[in-house]
This record gives sequence, structure tokens and C-alpha cells, in this order.
Amino acid sequence: MLDFISQKTGENPQLLVIWLHGLGADGHDFEPVVPQFVNPHKAIQFIFPHAPIQPVTINGGMEMRSWYDIKMMDVGKMPDEAGIRESEQMVLELINAQIKAGFKPEQIVLAGFSQGGAIALHTSVRAKYKLAGVVALSCYLPIPEKLNAEQSGKNTSTPYFIGHGSYDPVVPFDLGKNSFQTLKEGGYQANWHEYPLQHGVSMDELEDIKQFLVSL
Repeated sequence: MLDFISQKTGENPQLLVIWLHGLGADGHDFEPVVPQFVNPHKAIQFIFPHAPIQPVTINGGMEMRSWYDIKMMDVGKMPDEAGIRESEQMVLELINAQIKAGFKPEQIVLAGFSQGGAIALHTSVRAKYKLAGVVALSCYLPIPEKLNAEQSGKNTSTPYFIGHGSYDPVVPFDLGKNSFQTLKEGGYQANWHEYPLQHGVSMDELEDIKQFLVSL
């Protein structure tokens, strides 16, 4: 199973957030943001998994932590479908372990940034149980043409927080917005949030995510 880091904002957490990092990073990448989510009304446990180490084509085959291979700078094209599905299964295994540990599916939020956000979107629409929410940042829905055929329908009423930087040079703004539109057209309760930044997460965005999590 995936190795991960775990932190919580208080005792007896009512919400579990599984947060997937981006290409080349690891579970430590978003660990420093945990204090931003302290709230007296809702304690949250965070799990930050480490993606497997594997070669990445666009980086000359260099091995790094990656949820799937990226073959072109235009990240929406030539998807590594096998790698995406393999990571989906690893994330589901992690979720199932947390359910066995005592969390209910409706207490679990699947979150991710960039490549991790793509896996969060891909996995959530296919999951066989209803999640508390989904947070997808600076990312896109991979293989969108298979959404209708493969979605489970369990999370169409689950709130989705989709955030994107309006100047993102890595995952184009339009690719993110088109993914949001695909989810909306599929009946998902997706909400779009854009920020004046490049490929990253701002303090304003973190505050909006905090409010989103508190509302669940």
C-alpha cells in the first residue's frame, strides 16, 4: 500500500482528507498547510501519500515520484491510461484501509494538486461509495471521453471544489475549465474557483478550501 504522512488539526477528527501531491513532489509538499485548517468546530485528519517512483517521459525518462507518466508537454494529450488506472487502484486501497480503520466513506475527502488532482477527479467519479467531498487544484479530468461509460454515479451529489490559476503555464487554464464543464454536464455538483496565479496554491485559495471543508 502507499506510504503516507498523517497529521491532524485536533482530537477525534470528524473528517479525513487524503491529499495527493503533484509530479516530482512527495507527501511532504502540502504538509506545511495543515495549521491553516485548524478550526474549533471541526477537527480534520490529513493523509499525504507518496506516489511511486517511476520514469517520466517529458523529463527525459528521469525517475521521480509520479502518479502516472506524462508523455507530452500538452498534458491533456496521450494520457497514460494504464498508469492512471494503477494509481486509481492504489488510492482506492488507501481509502478502503481508512474505512476499515473507522472512517465512514461520507467522512472522507479526496484532494489533489496538479497530477494528484487529476487522480482525485478520475478516482472519485468511479468510486463505488459516496465521499464527503473532492478538492481538485490546478488539474484536469484525464480521459474525459470515458466519463459517461465508467462513472459509478455515487458522487454526482458530492460537492467538488475545483480551483485553478488563471495564468497556469503547466496545466492550461482552459483545460481545467473544460474539465469542470464536463463534470457539470455530467451532473456533478462542481464549483469553479479561479485565482490570479500560475501553477500553485495561494493563501486565498487555502482559505476558500478551509471554508469548503468546514461546510461538509
